[in-house]
Amino acid sequence: METYIPSVSSIERKWYVVDAADQTLGRLCANIASVLRGKNKPEYTPFLDTGDYVIVVNAEKIKVTGKKLDQKIYKRHSGYVGGLKQVTLKEKLAKQPEFVIEHAVKGMLPKGTLGRQMAKKLFVYAGPEHNHQAQKPEELKF
Repeated sequence: METYIPSVSSIERKWYVVDAADQTLGRLCANIASVLRGKNKPEYTPFLDTGDYVIVVNAEKIKVTGKKLDQKIYKRHSGYVGGLKQVTLKEKLAKQPEFVIEHAVKGMLPKGTLGRQMAKKLFVYAGPEHNHQAQKPEELKF
């Protein structure tokens, strides 16, 4: 008996909409990463992108527990001396709520070209509106 490996052309991709309002950041992103990888499908293969497309709405209404709003820090460096920029989660949610979810999900995906390919199937919107009605997305509850 040979192991079944799906071909790239045989993979069916669905579109899902996830409402992030009043959901915990880490738990939501772990479930989204699982759908992007395709772990919810019987034909899941670790080295292939078998996942579905995910649209996240209401990213600005995400919840976090504990003191993470003030203590979680996003860092980036320009490469120059003294070029370290630090922003707290509260400031990021106020200015770029989409970044918070994208950053968390990308950290849960595989590193390398496969993970970058999976991350392209994630669309995050701060408000309740999205422009993917033509794909007829299904609502996904966690």
